[in-house]
Amino acid sequence: MATFVLVPGFWLGAWAWREVTDGLRAAGHDVHPLTLTGLAERAHLAGPDVDLDTHTTDIVRLIETEDLREVVLVGHSGGGMPVEQAADRIPERLARVVYLDSGPLPDGVAQFDTHPPQEQERLRALIGDGHLVPPPAWDPTEDPTNLAGLDDEFLDLLRRRATGQPLGSATRPVRLSGGGTVPTALIACTFPVELVRRMIEEGNPFFAGLTGADLYGLPTGHWPMFSEPKGLTELLDRIGRKVPADVPR
Repeated sequence: MATFVLVPGFWLGAWAWREVTDGLRAAGHDVHPLTLTGLAERAHLAGPDVDLDTHTTDIVRLIETEDLREVVLVGHSGGGMPVEQAADRIPERLARVVYLDSGPLPDGVAQFDTHPPQEQERLRALIGDGHLVPPPAWDPTEDPTNLAGLDDEFLDLLRRRATGQPLGSATRPVRLSGGGTVPTALIACTFPVELVRRMIEEGNPFFAGLTGADLYGLPTGHWPMFSEPKGLTELLDRIGRKVPADVPR
């Protein structure tokens, strides 16, 4: 069986993985959901010095302290950036990196850079002199694609439990040493696998890091641990068991 480390995306903590964690453990896997510094039950540690490197260190320290090996390291959404850096730092400890509706950013690019200028200005005005990116409104009328599959119960849960995201995790660029290569996989939820494959073939810089990756589709919203936890658990179980992506469920 596999050893999983599950890294949540922006505004979430280890609590977001609860149903997936239970399912993977029931299937016999060793599972370590992680809360990054400054979020959820660690929100009291948030500060202007918390950044992408802090979150990368969170992942590396968990894996090294628990002496985990052959790890399947899963990064959801914005969690893909510290996962990418952690894979660069400790490739010898990893069996695979899984990007969940996410992907590896090019070296030198920050998450904040991926927004168009108008959105960057809006976010800067919203943040002001603070050091936290506030959670979204979780309003499906404003964001129907990303919030697809979430009922009122889960939307209310997100409004109650989401915490501000340390700004430095979004503004500090990814820095890679090229120290090692780890096999990768992508679970695409809000965009079709065929589109991803085409963007990889066309050499799009934001998809170049997925060259050679196993591609899996899970059509749902951007938070599949809530909208499709069973389907997500099944896909991760397949990845942990090294079932090829082109084999039907």
